[in-house]
Amino acid sequence: MTFELSPEHEAFRAVVREFAEAEIAPHAADWDERHHFPVETVQAMGKLGLFGLPVPEEYGGSGGDFTSLCVAIEEIGRVDQSLGLTLEAAVGLGIGPILSWGTQEQKQRWLPDLAAGAALAGFGLTEAESGSDAAATKTRAVVADDHWVVNGSKQFITNSGTPITSLVTVTARTGDLPDGSPEISAIIVPSGTPGFVVEPAYRKLGWHASDTHPLTFTDARVPVDHLLGRRGEGIKQFLAILDHGRIALAALSVGLAQGCLDAALDYAKSRTSFGKPIGANQGVAFQIADLQVSVEAGRLLTYKAAAAKDAGRPAAEVKRAAAMAKLFASEAAVSAARTATQVFGGYGFMEEYPVARFYRDAKILEIGEGTSEIQRLVIARDLGLPVR
Repeated sequence: MTFELSPEHEAFRAVVREFAEAEIAPHAADWDERHHFPVETVQAMGKLGLFGLPVPEEYGGSGGDFTSLCVAIEEIGRVDQSLGLTLEAAVGLGIGPILSWGTQEQKQRWLPDLAAGAALAGFGLTEAESGSDAAATKTRAVVADDHWVVNGSKQFITNSGTPITSLVTVTARTGDLPDGSPEISAIIVPSGTPGFVVEPAYRKLGWHASDTHPLTFTDARVPVDHLLGRRGEGIKQFLAILDHGRIALAALSVGLAQGCLDAALDYAKSRTSFGKPIGANQGVAFQIADLQVSVEAGRLLTYKAAAAKDAGRPAAEVKRAAAMAKLFASEAAVSAARTATQVFGGYGFMEEYPVARFYRDAKILEIGEGTSEIQRLVIARDLGLPVR
């Protein structure tokens, strides 16, 4: 039994950390202030091979494991949550559905550019009245003249309106099942499709350098071969993708918590008060000690879940591990941001220090990819509790 990543994973971590500290960290505050999506840096991440980590070589990737992706997300998120989220969503939510259920033609058409970071893809699931209740989608798609005609809207869609976005995969109601419940399917809608409109970007509390838009579809027509997987299995597909995405978001949360720990520790050693470093005071030292514990616990849960996925463990086991990792790591990240801000005192309220940005970025981690309440529901049901 081991609780350490392999030497290969740690060597990869060092490469990504060097890139993050040299190419991202010096610019993160500026990008955040200007709400700027740094296309050239995203493409540089692609040249480093980050977007193609879990993609087979035949489609332009490196054929790596999911654990490597989590390492990359953690290290990017340690200095900039927006770009960490860009990577997480691009691979887990953008590439994942096509890699898992795409036809050979779909994979060969879309995956090489996505794996190279030359293009990004969005994941259109959430709607105004369809968040945690994904089956309540109101977007519809009907077949007419060998095309799907899509009408509806989506919201909070990451990587959907960048200059290099190539497609969005959306769930849509394509009919009704015999029991009267909706038949939900997944359909690939390329960027630039007439009737597909990317609405103006949101004004967000955090993740300012990440691309997030509402989308509308008005008689948007795509060929029938743009159906992803089997008709009627859209919700099943997307919920499976969310299980994997929750592990990746847990890694992003660990990155934020580690960034907060690093900043608080450095500040506690260098900031003096009453003639000594503030870290000499138990009130500060104990907060940082607790922060170290929560970072390590979140990391262990996250990489345990990633290892379960890489080992091909049963879906129920991966779902449980993903829910526990995402729940603990995201809540630990929010606490870490609060603790680090407190350690910095008044300076923690100033945008010149990264803890202020982390504080704004942290809260969404408890919401995206399924709220903390949904994670607790998944865990409770796995324990056999008849909770609804």
